Amino acid sequence: MTEGAGVRAGDVPDDLTATEAGMWQAFRNGTVYDLSCGDAVADDPHGGHPWGEERTVRARIVCWLLLDGPPALAGRVSSLKLTGVQVSGSLDLAGGTVVPYVEMRRCRFEQDVLLPEARFTTLRMVDCSVPRLEAARVHTEGDLHLPRCRFHHGIRLTDAQIGTDLMLNQAIAHRDHSGRSIAADGLTVGQDLQAELLESHGELSLRAATVGVSLSLRGARLSNPYERLALNAPQLTVERSLYLTPAGVGAQAMSGMTPAQGTRIQRFACEGGIRLDDGRFGDAVDFERARFTLTDDQELSLRRVQTPELRFLGEQPARGRVVLSGAKVINLMDRADAWPGPGRLHMGGFTYENLVPRGPFPLAERLDWVAAATAEYNPEPYERLAAVLRAGGEDEDAREVLLAKQRRHRESLPMAAKLWGYAQDWTVAYGYRPGRAAVWMALLWAAGSFAFARAGHPPMKRGEHPEWNPTLFTLDLLLPVIDLGQVGFWQLRGGWQWLATAMILLGWILATTVAAGATRLLRRN
Repeated sequence: MTEGAGVRAGDVPDDLTATEAGMWQAFRNGTVYDLSCGDAVADDPHGGHPWGEERTVRARIVCWLLLDGPPALAGRVSSLKLTGVQVSGSLDLAGGTVVPYVEMRRCRFEQDVLLPEARFTTLRMVDCSVPRLEAARVHTEGDLHLPRCRFHHGIRLTDAQIGTDLMLNQAIAHRDHSGRSIAADGLTVGQDLQAELLESHGELSLRAATVGVSLSLRGARLSNPYERLALNAPQLTVERSLYLTPAGVGAQAMSGMTPAQGTRIQRFACEGGIRLDDGRFGDAVDFERARFTLTDDQELSLRRVQTPELRFLGEQPARGRVVLSGAKVINLMDRADAWPGPGRLHMGGFTYENLVPRGPFPLAERLDWVAAATAEYNPEPYERLAAVLRAGGEDEDAREVLLAKQRRHRESLPMAAKLWGYAQDWTVAYGYRPGRAAVWMALLWAAGSFAFARAGHPPMKRGEHPEWNPTLFTLDLLLPVIDLGQVGFWQLRGGWQWLATAMILLGWILATTVAAGATRLLRRN
């Protein structure tokens, strides 16, 4: 019987093997076609145990069933459910429309699976061995499930449209000829993209991808150490949260749930750079306990990211850079030991509204955090931190931050300006500690009064001078604007004249620094 003849009646074509004929009947009946032998070693699709003709069907026959298969038996729904089957040849459904439900478990494919521009209702491939999955612009009304599958030469899901969930949990994807393990640029997922415990050996590319709910890479291991990026996802949009957090390992672990006590934990680990530039995340970006292994040329890049909450709670990367330039965050949740050191943190234009430290994060360490992000003087990170502290009612800490800003600025000034800066710092701490001016004034006033009480003070003109008062005389010298009627009536000679001049200069310095500090405070307010 030729292909197509008798298909409408459901007859089994003559040129099918016995194995294929069994698959044909199972398709019409909508039942699982299981060719497993019961031996775990022999049934492992990823092992080296050969599968003979008794477990092999031709890819052409599988395509025939899916694209133009026989009608279902009465009262049944036709579907292709294969377990422990080897598919020979290339499974090519490019551009086709597949109506039946498709589920393949622990199957082995000899050649690439080609699904570009194909349309499915739901497609599930679970624990299968696939040389390569080509599925650019594939469209599913429901799920695309690929858990525990191994792809020896990668996956292409460029511009794919997944109606509900895309699942890659515990999948293993190796690099293709271009160095990518999973190429999914422009991917659209209607609900969740779950890639928990994923192993990616190459670049995982999600440029301009859109996820309708959450993207979970809990417990995933991304490895691309000799190239620039292990995760390349600029302009990624996730309506809720991106999770780069631990996952429970074992049958008792529930996907997306907090692992139960006693569950073995696997952290998210990335060996290679991460690029999330211009990403939009509706709820949070979570790096809880994440581990980053970077080279000096690699980055964890969050340039211009926007999210209500950034949970920067991973391990401190020993090398590489963390870049937050232009990012906008409402809540910054972090730990003191999560951030890299000087020269490896960049925060130009990074804005946040609230600080939510996890564990102790004293102000001195927070100032070190800002200093680490500014190899050269930049007032913006200091002013942002001060504004956040002030909004939280921590005015004293905010003043300390602004004082640290002035001291950092001083180091970039020429020598004359630097000396003037030291004078402002020692006297009134750039106006952020105005009480110091009163202390200095009181000390100088007391010292001057004690000294001038012993000074010779002949009058300039007899009969035209007030009564000598060393206390008022000293105060008149120290106050450069107010005239108390003491200076200008007495002749001081030698060292006393020099002391009076020093008092005048010190008074002007105090007055100038107080005025500069007051101006700075008024401008800030």
